[in-house]
Amino acid sequence: AQSVAPSDRIRLGVIGLGPRGSYVLSHFLKEADVQVVAVCDAAEERRNQAKQMVDRHFGNAACVTYRQHEHVLERQDIDAVLIATGDRWHGVLSCLAARAGKDIYCEKPFTLTIAEGRALVDTMKRYGTVWQCGMQRRSDPGYQFIYDVIHAGRIGQLSAVTLSFGEFGEGAVGLPVLEPAPSPEQFDYDRWLGQSPWMPYSKTGASRAWRVNWDLSGGVIADMGPHFAQIAQWIRGREAGPIDFSGDAAFHPEAEYNATPYFLSVRARYADRFTLMMDMQPKAMRFDGNRGWIKISDVDGSVEMSSPEVTRGVERKKEQWKVMKPHIRNFLECVRSRREPVTGPEVAQAAHNVAHVANLCLRLERPLRWDPRNEAFIGDGEANRMRARSMRVPWRI
Repeated sequence: AQSVAPSDRIRLGVIGLGPRGSYVLSHFLKEADVQVVAVCDAAEERRNQAKQMVDRHFGNAACVTYRQHEHVLERQDIDAVLIATGDRWHGVLSCLAARAGKDIYCEKPFTLTIAEGRALVDTMKRYGTVWQCGMQRRSDPGYQFIYDVIHAGRIGQLSAVTLSFGEFGEGAVGLPVLEPAPSPEQFDYDRWLGQSPWMPYSKTGASRAWRVNWDLSGGVIADMGPHFAQIAQWIRGREAGPIDFSGDAAFHPEAEYNATPYFLSVRARYADRFTLMMDMQPKAMRFDGNRGWIKISDVDGSVEMSSPEVTRGVERKKEQWKVMKPHIRNFLECVRSRREPVTGPEVAQAAHNVAHVANLCLRLERPLRWDPRNEAFIGDGEANRMRARSMRVPWRI
């Protein structure tokens, strides 16, 4: 039974209903003060499945399906939107939703480029939008435990953090071949592509391969990097980002399209010599200090450390370590209070910049010097031009 009166519920529209969108939607449905009233996706099958999920939950048939996001954004009765499309849509849709007066919970990576992120930050500020990036680890009790251990001084002065991204889907074993085919009638492929350059429809490209296609995404660094970089910045407690980036990567030589790295190693150094390292070891974060280290698995939440003394006496919450609820609750409470969520626009931009600069360092195959305050590369015109990408008409921020 619902314990919140209908008039007190936050009315939510959902745009993007692939596996991730459906998963996050299922967690929003668990919140008694949320009423999901509309679902939108380029694929008919996905939006119909989402409507069934929503109607089953509320015991009615009131949820409306849309193929085009404009119909969601023009509804005056919708307070907020969950955006869980492909990466290329996150920034554009966030800005369109802000202009339409909606608050936003947006999945990451929230932009394809550095410039797109800055435009999003400015837009949210201009419209007073409550915007939360889906970097749920920031509200996760497992990572809060790591924060508590480090801030209790148990590993001494924090000097380095290693971000291990794990193997990344198809990229680890070879790229799927993209065979052009007619797009299905029930799938709006042109809209699915969004701002990205036109390319022929392919069943593989429109389902799995988009995450390793540079025109559509940013690969593993953009996917996992912002999660981990934000945790490192939060625990470190300082806003400034890294200034020196170097690294190596391997790209599939037989790739028939614009691939992202399938192997990588990156070193990002801050002005005070604090260092972020990125690799393809099993998904985890390791924190090194001058008196010890602690490591948390991002697969099962298990913790390793240099000695038992590191965690002795620091309380660890018993709840499941990988949870969505605290992050969603933070967003919903901010919708009501108009406060800034824990992973608001500036926090998200700082974390994503680390990932975007690392990606460009590997793509250009040379070290880069970065000015985090001005969001510009030092002495590198080519890299500076790559801070933005042109968008396919009619989409823009």
